[in-house]
Amino acid sequence: MEEFRRSYSRLCRESGAEPQEAVLQQLHQLPRGRLDLATQSLTVETCRALGKLLPREMLCTELVLSDCMLSEEGATLLLRGLCANTVLRFLDLKGNNLRAAGAEALGKLLQQNKSIQSLTLEWNSLGTWDDAFATFCGGLAANGALQQLDLRNNQISHKGAEELALALKGNTTLQQLDLRWNNVGLLGGRALMNCLPSNRTLWRLDLAGNNIPGDVLRAVEQAMGHSQDRLTTFQENQARTHVLSKEVQHLREEKSKQFLDLMETIDKQREEMAKSSRASAARVGQLQEALNERHSIINALKAKLQMTEAALALSEQKAQDLGELLATAEQEQLSLSQRQAKELKLEQQEAAERESKLLRDLSAANEKNLLLQNQVEELERKVRCQQEQLFQTRQELTSTSAELKMRAIQAEERLDMEKRRCRQSLEDSESLRIKEVEHMTRHLEESERAMQERVQRLEAARLSLEEELGRVKAAALSERGQAEEELIKAKNQAHLEERQRLAHLEDKLRLLAQARDEAQGACLQQRQAVAEAQTRASQLGLQVESLRRRLEELQQELSLKDQERVAEVSRVRVELQEQNGRLQAELAAQEALREKAAALERQLKVMASDHREALLDRESENASLREKLRLREAEIARIRDEEAQRASFLQNAVLAYVQGSPVRTLSPPK
Repeated sequence: MEEFRRSYSRLCRESGAEPQEAVLQQLHQLPRGRLDLATQSLTVETCRALGKLLPREMLCTELVLSDCMLSEEGATLLLRGLCANTVLRFLDLKGNNLRAAGAEALGKLLQQNKSIQSLTLEWNSLGTWDDAFATFCGGLAANGALQQLDLRNNQISHKGAEELALALKGNTTLQQLDLRWNNVGLLGGRALMNCLPSNRTLWRLDLAGNNIPGDVLRAVEQAMGHSQDRLTTFQENQARTHVLSKEVQHLREEKSKQFLDLMETIDKQREEMAKSSRASAARVGQLQEALNERHSIINALKAKLQMTEAALALSEQKAQDLGELLATAEQEQLSLSQRQAKELKLEQQEAAERESKLLRDLSAANEKNLLLQNQVEELERKVRCQQEQLFQTRQELTSTSAELKMRAIQAEERLDMEKRRCRQSLEDSESLRIKEVEHMTRHLEESERAMQERVQRLEAARLSLEEELGRVKAAALSERGQAEEELIKAKNQAHLEERQRLAHLEDKLRLLAQARDEAQGACLQQRQAVAEAQTRASQLGLQVESLRRRLEELQQELSLKDQERVAEVSRVRVELQEQNGRLQAELAAQEALREKAAALERQLKVMASDHREALLDRESENASLREKLRLREAEIARIRDEEAQRASFLQNAVLAYVQGSPVRTLSPPK
């Protein structure tokens, strides 16, 4: 930082301005890799100097310029210099009131810079000008490094939100976006919600304080939940593929080491065979020289004895070599059996892991089924509450009808008393009362019939809801049965694969036993040949021509042994190639199983989303039913008020007739 401080002072003096003391003090106190100039009022000259120095600065990874009161010119100079920087990771421009020019400069920065991963732009005015904010969004769409973006309190309107949604469709690296406390509104919220299915990397989107309806916010939260689930599954798959690639690489290295060891042993055996062939050729030359030197019968016999002894020693040495070869073959067989046992253990462990994974998936499906059952129980409780409300409304209807009947009876009694007192004056009123009573009874009967029809419709709706709940339960049970059947199929397939591998290993062991028996037979043949050589050595009177024939036969046997060794080496190579092919086939089968597991997980997610949508539909239907009940209760209250008014009008009419007033003035309005 000291060199950065000196360069800053030099550039300020070259431009004709003094360096800011506060900036120099901050540069002197800052830790390595971080440049914090927060709350420092930076001038245009300081911004120009920093813009020239930052492209060459290779140690600063974090730059904090919050609340620095940057002007439009200073901000553009500073951001223009950051375009060529390749090490900066974090940039904070909070509270600088950046406007049109700042938004355009930020768009160019995002389009050219490939290292900034976190950008904080809180408390600015980037969304005030639509064209400038569109430039900023274009830079965001072209950026391939930014992972976190903070745009709180930037006066972003619904148009700016639409531009931001278009940018999110083209961006493939942004993971966190904060848009709280802006003016996005309903249109902007819908645009952002519609862009989320095409963006696969964004897993956090904050939209609080934007006047967005609750359903849009819930949809955005649901989409973010899906993105987080997708991110976790992607990370798990990456970890699994990394582990599997390591295992495959380890297996390849082991196989290559085994192959190299086998080739080294084969080379050693070839060298030993070459040495033995050279020794046999030398001995044949000696025999020929001894045969040519026939000076005397005694010397010839001595030479014959020596040659027979040499032949015996050679045969014994060959027998020893064959015994060593047999021992090495047995050791290789033991090592192969051990390796195959290890491979069997590894395969069993992998099968157990697959079974545990399938069991975990089944437990997750059971948990989801339990959640669905809980939701079904909640719906049933809501239906019971609605039934109770219907029962209460029925009771209220019966009570109101009883009250109305009682009032009618009381009115009739009063009218009878008034008749006894003044029969002549109340004949007209009696006719009017009878008409009113008939009208009231007809109205009451009509209202009762309407209420009964409404109650019947509500009961039909309740029955339909119960049928839908039964269908949802049956679907959940069928899905659970399907998941269990798939688990049983996967277990059976794993058992079949293990049985096939065991059968293949038993066949290989049987072939190795046959090879061992053949080697033992060859040893017995060699022992018989040694016995025959001893019997021939006892016959000293045989001629030299028979010895030559014997030597030719031995050479032919050596060539046959060489051919057998070459054939054995080729057979071992073929077996190694077959083992490699089988390992590759097993890897392909494991990849197919992983794809099946991923398909099952996707199906479970689709089913969960379908269940959520169905539950949301049921909740909306319940809300509509509650609204209808509320309207019906209001209508019942209105009917009660009308009946009370009519009863009061009737009472006033009776009193008016009693007092001798005209009927027309006190009759209720029609």
